[in-house]
Amino acid sequence: MYLKNISLINFKNYASAELDFCSGINCFTGVNGEGKTNLLDAIHYLSFCKSFFNPIDSQNILHEAPFFMIQGTFEVEGTNEEIYCGQKRSQKKQFKRNKSEYNRLADHIGLFPLVMISPADTDLINEGSESRRKFLDSVIAQFDRVYLEDLISYNKILSQRNALLKRFAETGRFVKDSLEVWDLQMVDFAKRINKKRKGLVDELIPIFQRYYEMLSGGREQVQIIYHSDLNYEDFDVVLKAALVKDRAFQYSTVGVHKDDLELKLNGYPVKKYGSQGQQKSYLIAMKLAQYDYIKKIKNVDPLLLLDDIHDKLDEARVKQLMELVSSEHFGQIFITDTHSDRISGILSANTKIPFRQFNIKGGIVESRLENISILTNDQ
Repeated sequence: MYLKNISLINFKNYASAELDFCSGINCFTGVNGEGKTNLLDAIHYLSFCKSFFNPIDSQNILHEAPFFMIQGTFEVEGTNEEIYCGQKRSQKKQFKRNKSEYNRLADHIGLFPLVMISPADTDLINEGSESRRKFLDSVIAQFDRVYLEDLISYNKILSQRNALLKRFAETGRFVKDSLEVWDLQMVDFAKRINKKRKGLVDELIPIFQRYYEMLSGGREQVQIIYHSDLNYEDFDVVLKAALVKDRAFQYSTVGVHKDDLELKLNGYPVKKYGSQGQQKSYLIAMKLAQYDYIKKIKNVDPLLLLDDIHDKLDEARVKQLMELVSSEHFGQIFITDTHSDRISGILSANTKIPFRQFNIKGGIVESRLENISILTNDQ
């Protein structure tokens, strides 16, 4: 599977753009603020029906324009798949596959798997538990639609339960039977979500540790620990024990919506004791482990997007990263870099990997460089 081309109209800072990609490494170069990352985000839209950076679709429309459009062609086992995403101001987003519009966007997730590595990944370390739960969910949702349905159902029930707890407080009247109706449904969904999250973390850990060792030269030990209320007791027991607290706080204080990952470096929180380079390597290793896991489950090479690969990494770690992703283990890759000569030098050193380099300025593709001898046979 690979993305053959993409067309943009009025997307972020692009009035119009059309790019044809190679099946190997595609690099967008240019100084900061020219639109390199916006191209990665457009590709992310084609896989996830949404932006990696801004969940409000209308805010991704070019200033004063009435709409944006993203269209791309994937090749999957010799067959072309046409994907279209369109957003008009104050209207519902349209998303189509081969000209047929989806009734539910959730049906698209996982068809064209993708892993994004970005400076924004620091949220996994620095922000609250919600960021880390989203990481788990984004991995599982790409190969397990039942999980995605369970997660959607759980969150709906959670919202209803929280509304009921608030109503109890407002009216001063507690009806136990009404709450138990939601509790029974909540328990079933939570158990399945917990089981799949725990299974994922158990499988990710050894892959993650191997990648971190490659990036760091084996100088540190890393751990990921999955914390959940359901790890220690049956959820129905946990819910009953938390009832007094739930009524006092007027929301559900326990459940898989409180799950978290503890990220450790040499036995200590990486947030407090990891250097910027160590934290960056930690996050890259997590995302490469995600890549391997999805590849194994889906039996397809996901797209790999690397935004600003030199951010907080020294040259040795960048070189090691590029050697890793340039191997035959990885499929199509998209990279952004602020230095055209730097990235072309790294890519040119490996003549076996087809690459295509686009220089971006002000939302316009100004020039293109490629290793033509390889691409002649590649496309």
